Amino acid sequence: MATIIKDQADLMAHVGQHLGYSEYITVTQEQVQLFADATGDHQWIHLDTERAKTGPFGQTIAHGYLTLSLAPVLIGQIWKVEGVKMGVNYGTNKVRFMAPVPVGAKVRAGVKLLEATEIAGGAQVVLETTFECEGATKPSCVAEIIFRHYY
Repeated sequence: MATIIKDQADLMAHVGQHLGYSEYITVTQEQVQLFADATGDHQWIHLDTERAKTGPFGQTIAHGYLTLSLAPVLIGQIWKVEGVKMGVNYGTNKVRFMAPVPVGAKVRAGVKLLEATEIAGGAQVVLETTFECEGATKPSCVAEIIFRHYY
């Protein structure tokens, strides 16, 4: 169940709190292919299923930035900020890719609200977002993602 933020005061009250986890979604080879086509990153570890069987990961893996690009859909399952007219991605403070996401893996995100700062017309938030594969011993990616919400 998503954490509902009712207003800016409620947003500020949630700073420092873990907001929850998304549902798991499965990363498919088709998604990886589409991402490769969109970005021009056609490295064999992502696309060549036969060669990847003998590679370092034993199968194809998702691009790190594909994992990161799942942030909007996964974060959207974790929290909702009411009254927002528009939200924009503002950037990242840091991103670390610690473990591969094998094609076919189920991935979810967990979010902690690190910071919330008032800006003209809204708020800027920094979310520590942890992407993890079901059954994995360590996260695939941890990123401090910055969003701006305008009221």
